[in-house]
Parts: sequence; structure tokens; C-alpha cells
Amino acid sequence: MKNLQIVLISAAFVGCGYSAVLVAARDNPTDLKVADLEARLIRIERIMENQSLIQLSTEVEKLRSENQALRGELDKLRYDSTNSDSRQRELYVDLDRRLQNVEAAPHAAAAPPPPVVTAPPVATASNAPPPPRTPAPAPARPNGSDQQNYQAAFDLIQARKYEDASRAFREFLVAFPQSPLADNAQYWLAETHYVRRQFKDALPEFMKVTTQYPQSAKMPDAMLKIGYCQGELGDKISARTSLQQVMKQFPDTTAARLASQRLELLSQ
Repeated sequence: MKNLQIVLISAAFVGCGYSAVLVAARDNPTDLKVADLEARLIRIERIMENQSLIQLSTEVEKLRSENQALRGELDKLRYDSTNSDSRQRELYVDLDRRLQNVEAAPHAAAAPPPPVVTAPPVATASNAPPPPRTPAPAPARPNGSDQQNYQAAFDLIQARKYEDASRAFREFLVAFPQSPLADNAQYWLAETHYVRRQFKDALPEFMKVTTQYPQSAKMPDAMLKIGYCQGELGDKISARTSLQQVMKQFPDTTAARLASQRLELLSQ
């Protein structure tokens, strides 16, 4: 009979809850304590389940936040990659302007004085000179000095008139092939094609800087842009080789740092 009472108490606890069990087991302290422990265990299990759900939700929110942060960093990297060439070009323009200001000082000091114009002697029958021979026609030469023509072409780059600047630098190189500014002119001629994404035209012009002006201060930048052009044209093997040469020949320079960054992009 007592066993039957225990069975009934357990069934009542499962079906009706903790309060019904207390009523059925009030005459048996042992059964009452067992029922109480079971009820407390059920409550603890429910609390643990609720905490697990809360923890899972927290982890999901954390992952969502990390994903958004990664997306933001990716967008920033894409923006930096798209605009790095433009910012670097502006940096080169500023540096070149400062360089030519320094170079202009010795040119101005070494400029010869203007020739003294004298009246020609009056020709007579006895001292009449023989008729002059007609000289061979000289190539067209822009007006002004090499410094003035270089500055005019460089101003066109700053005004973003790249087609006109390209023409002006070509004329400069024809008129002043021995000018100390010839290497700079060759570099900026190549740059007028690069900024317009004419990489097939820009590549050989940058190469002329390295072959015709090996002592030029523009060598690191020209070699860097050679690697850029090769990469844009899909020749990644040559691009890596060119960029590695920049890092090897010109360490601890801005060109070497930019070459390292572009190598990382090529690896990705």
C-alpha cells in the first residue's frame, strides 16, 4: 500500500506540478524532500537552457559586429587601392615642383648676358662680303629657355591637361635633348599616359628613363611605375621582378615602400 502511495505521488508531481506533489506527499517527509529536489532541478535546468540561448544570441551578435567591421576594413582597402595612384601622383608633382625650384637657381645664375647689338658696317663695292650660304633648316624650337618650356609643360600636368602636357614634353625633349631637365621631362611624359590608364604607351616611356638617364633622381619612381604598368597589363611575373628590383636597389625609400605594398596586392 505504501509503494502504491509513492507511485501516485510521483505521477501527480509529473502531471500537476510541484504544488500537487506537496499535497500528496505531506504525510511523508522523505517523499516531500525528493519532490522538492526534483522541482528545484527542473528550475535549474530551465535557467541553464535560457542562459544558453542568451549566450548563443550574444555570440551571434558578436559575430555580426565582427563581420561588419571586416566589411568596413575591406571597403577602406578598396578605396585606398583605387586612390593610391592619384595621391602618389600628386605627391610626385609637389616634389618635382620643389626640385625644379632648386634647380632653377643655378640656371638663372649661369645664364649668359644678352648679346650687344651693333649696327652692321655699310657695304661698299670694295669691301662687299660674298653672299652667305643658305644654312640647313633647323628643327622648330619653342620660344624661351629650357626651364621656361619645362615649367609650361609641367603647369599643364597640374591643370590636368594631360594630352597637352604630353605634347609639350615631347616638344621639350626634341628642342632641349641635353637639358638637365630632360630626365624629368621624360618621366612626366610617361606619367601623362599612366594617369590616363594608357599603360601600353606609358610602359616604354618609363623604360626610357631607366635606359637613357640611369643617373636620374627619377630612377626609383620610373622603375616603380614600370612594375605598376606590367601589373595592370596582366604580366604579374615581370611586375614582381620590377618591384623587387626597386626594393633591392633603393631600400628605405618611398618607392621601395610602395613597391612592397603593390607586391602584397599582387600576392592576394
